[in-house]
Amino acid sequence: MKFYISDLHIGHKNAIGFDERPFWNVEEQNEEIIKRWNEVVTKNDDVYILGDFAWKNDMGLEVIRQLKGRKYLICGNHDKLNAELYKQFEWVKDYAEIKDDGENLVLCHYPIAHWKNADYGTILLYGHIHGETGRDNRPFAEYKEAMKNRGIPYRCYNVGCMLPYMNYQPRTLKYILENAI
Repeated sequence: MKFYISDLHIGHKNAIGFDERPFWNVEEQNEEIIKRWNEVVTKNDDVYILGDFAWKNDMGLEVIRQLKGRKYLICGNHDKLNAELYKQFEWVKDYAEIKDDGENLVLCHYPIAHWKNADYGTILLYGHIHGETGRDNRPFAEYKEAMKNRGIPYRCYNVGCMLPYMNYQPRTLKYILENAI
């Protein structure tokens, strides 16, 4: 099975306040992320992390070794991996195109206004924008609405871990399509 998640920010103390995450400190956040991840992911699953996995390499390495599944990283603006953390991923890319259950997907840390085959139903999964209603999201949300008004099947979903429907847990494409905002 394939899962998706973004913006875990392992070891990033400021992300807790910025996102109003329900954790007292990075240690509690890390423990809860490991727990929630391993509740749904098995050792045979694939998990695509769409950027900003770890703020600190040492904590990232400690956490990733406890997470089940094969991990793939789409780099985000905070992913400055050392060689040891890099080796924990099946691959590390800036952008990827994959298939999941017959659906074509584009994976990118950043929201893209117009991605490959967006007009033909290809789905974009992204992160980076912390929350769907924040100030940084306004231009993307306006463009998304304009495309929908033109009748273009504009299928794009933020998989940031802090979003209510993600709840700090990797999610399947089916779950994302049924529950995303």
